[in-house]
Amino acid sequence: MQALATVAVFVVAFLLGSVPWGLVISKVFYHKDLREEGSGNIGTTNAIRSMGKVGGYAVFVLDFGKGVLSGFIGLWVAQALGFDDAMRGVALAAAFLGCTWGHIFSPWLGFKGGKGIAVAVGCLFVTFGPVGALLELAIFIVLVPLTKYVSVGSMAAALACPFFALYFFWGNWLAWALCAIAGLTVFWAHRENLKRLLAGEERRLGH
Repeated sequence: MQALATVAVFVVAFLLGSVPWGLVISKVFYHKDLREEGSGNIGTTNAIRSMGKVGGYAVFVLDFGKGVLSGFIGLWVAQALGFDDAMRGVALAAAFLGCTWGHIFSPWLGFKGGKGIAVAVGCLFVTFGPVGALLELAIFIVLVPLTKYVSVGSMAAALACPFFALYFFWGNWLAWALCAIAGLTVFWAHRENLKRLLAGEERRLGH
C-alpha cells in the first residue's frame, strides 16, 4: 500500500511539474512562443530576457509553486497513511524527482522542457526543509554574481544536491538515490550551457 502510494506521489508530482508555465504565459499574455525566443528555453532566465521582469518572474513563481505543491502532496500522503520516517523520506524524494522530471521531460512538449531549477528548489523547501533549500539557494545566489553566469550557479546547486541529500537522508539510501538522480538530471539539462561555458560562448548575466 505504501509503495503504491509513493508511486502515485511520483506520478502526480510529475504531472504537476510538467505544466509548462513559461509557454502558457508567453502565449496567453505575450502572444509569442517562448520556445522561439532567445535560448528557446521555457524557464525563468529566458522568460525574463524575452518577456521582461513581470513575465519572467511570473514564470518563476508558478514553476516554484508547482514544486512546493508537489512536496506538500508527498508530505500529506505520508502523514495521511502513517508512513514511518524512512518511507516519509522516500515519499518526499519521490515528489522531488517527479516534479523535476515532469518539468524537464514535459509530455505536453514532446518530453522536452525547462532545466528544472525553480521547480526543484520549490520542492526542496519541503523535501529538505527550509534550511536545506536555502543552502541550495545560497550556492546559486553567491555564484551567479561572482561568475556572471546563471548556469554556473544552477549547475553548482544541482551538483550539491546529492551531498545535501546524503546529510538529510543519511541511511535512507532509496530517498538519497531519488534526490541524487533529480540533482544530476538538472545538471544534465544544463549540458548545452556547459558546452558553451567551455567554449567561452555562454551568455553572461545582463547581456
